[in-house]
Amino acid sequence: MTDTLTITKNKKLSALEHIKEQSRFLRGTIDLGLADRTTGSISEADTKLLKFHGSYQQDNRDVRDERRRQKLEPDYGFMVRVRLPGGVLTPRQWLDLDDLASRHASSGLRITTRQTFQYHGIRKEHLRDVIGGIAATGLSTLAACGDDVRNVVCSVNPLPSSSHAQVYEWALKLMEHVKPHTTAYQELWIDRRERTSDGAQDEEPLLGKTYLPRKFKFGIAVPPYNDIDVFAQDFGLIAIFDERHQLQGFNLAPGGSMGATAGDAKTYPALADLIGYVPKEHLLETCWHAVAVQRDFGDRGERKHARLKYTIDDRGLQWFRDELQSRLPFGIEPPRPYRFEHHGDCFGWVETGDGRWHLTLRIPSGRLIDTPDRPRQSGMREIARIHQGEFRMTCDQNVVIANVAAKDKDAIDALVRRYGLDDHVGASGLRLHALACVALPTCGLAMAESERYLPTLLGKLEALLERHGLREEPIHLRMSGCPNGCSRPYMGEIGLVGRAVGKYDLRLGADHAGERLNALYRENVGEDVILAALDGLFGRFAAERTAGEHFGDFLARAGIVEPPRRRPAVQY
Repeated sequence: MTDTLTITKNKKLSALEHIKEQSRFLRGTIDLGLADRTTGSISEADTKLLKFHGSYQQDNRDVRDERRRQKLEPDYGFMVRVRLPGGVLTPRQWLDLDDLASRHASSGLRITTRQTFQYHGIRKEHLRDVIGGIAATGLSTLAACGDDVRNVVCSVNPLPSSSHAQVYEWALKLMEHVKPHTTAYQELWIDRRERTSDGAQDEEPLLGKTYLPRKFKFGIAVPPYNDIDVFAQDFGLIAIFDERHQLQGFNLAPGGSMGATAGDAKTYPALADLIGYVPKEHLLETCWHAVAVQRDFGDRGERKHARLKYTIDDRGLQWFRDELQSRLPFGIEPPRPYRFEHHGDCFGWVETGDGRWHLTLRIPSGRLIDTPDRPRQSGMREIARIHQGEFRMTCDQNVVIANVAAKDKDAIDALVRRYGLDDHVGASGLRLHALACVALPTCGLAMAESERYLPTLLGKLEALLERHGLREEPIHLRMSGCPNGCSRPYMGEIGLVGRAVGKYDLRLGADHAGERLNALYRENVGEDVILAALDGLFGRFAAERTAGEHFGDFLARAGIVEPPRRRPAVQY
């Protein structure tokens, strides 16, 4: 492995690089922090290391000022995220995760945009109960956060059912192949040691002592469905099948990422680009070395410049392909033909060729919590008690009740109606395709509301669409409380990026297939400006669109926005 100091050419390393290097493979003093009952927090250095174990320290920002006035420390709680490659879990695992949420979380279960669950408001004294409890289900939180390879996502669209099992198998293999090897996780959360070891027994053959410069995300899409936003991944994989629907291999698409920083033009969202194809038997080796290239060449001095997209843009897409090729004993082939025709989830019941049924439910902002009119968490709990198949989380924060026998459909339908889980029935096209991140009050990066504001905004936008005869139009709306882009706002036909309380950048013009970014249309504006602008554009769209044209494509064709340019293509 190349020495970090050599790779950064004597550039000053960020503070986190030193914390990781001295952490004894992610142990730090987390054990001491958990034992300290004089505070609800842990040390700043340990909060950085805790991310690798799947948890962020947060506080309730709604009460932050009041607690400061009372001279109290912030109302600390911890977010815990599950590593769930491919987004699939059994009914027994669902019930176990639900039980942990009921006992320890402040706001139920939340489905994330990476096909997994996260909990909020976990008290420090219960962290070991929650993380250890997740491990007891056969799952893990290791590498759900941190400078490592995050949860590997893959298509779960029920329609290509025969393909799902094949790509899911590879998602599991890939996650296992690139996960951290440290035994710190075992010591802290499963063995629950009072004091951890010195880590002398550990080594990280891929990630190294200082792990990666920043997070790294893989995702596998199954054409013609781009239900994972494959080009938003650090390293996208497009599955290629033969005429018998047998998986042959994968197109490789590195360089995507949604994160940016407000006011810093050197940071930006980017889409991945194709560099070639490898047969499936070469996938794991290819992905290993793709991570290793970023490990060796990623920026370890400036964290805002440390994602793979910046490594590629600094050195060139052709350079990345050549560097990756130089590490492989086989040739990277030219990309195979494919086509995306659908972006997002398909709601309601569908039957697949194997005689099984699948029900995709809309879960607003992924939030499974009981409210007086819609006790969704209780409803899903009751479904899990009778379901004989599996559950699949989607990258649009929804859930698929998968592999249902025909005889069980009516019972599940009855529970869906009883517990208000039928949000998809009669919903507008905009509502069905709306995403929002957590934002306030728990996310420390949030600059504006997102999840809590989305229902209000949707109602006002639906009134405008109704007036223009567009209620059923499937428009992708993405809202984020800050520019970091967890809800992929830069890929929305309408994107709202929080800048301050009540203020957003309005971005428009991504395509409906997830292959083009949107562009800035109005900067740092409030609801009144947003509604007025969209009202006029909806009117133009209704009057001027071509047959079958989607909203984002109309905006680009009409010159209302100019989509960002893509990178130069590589030579094969």
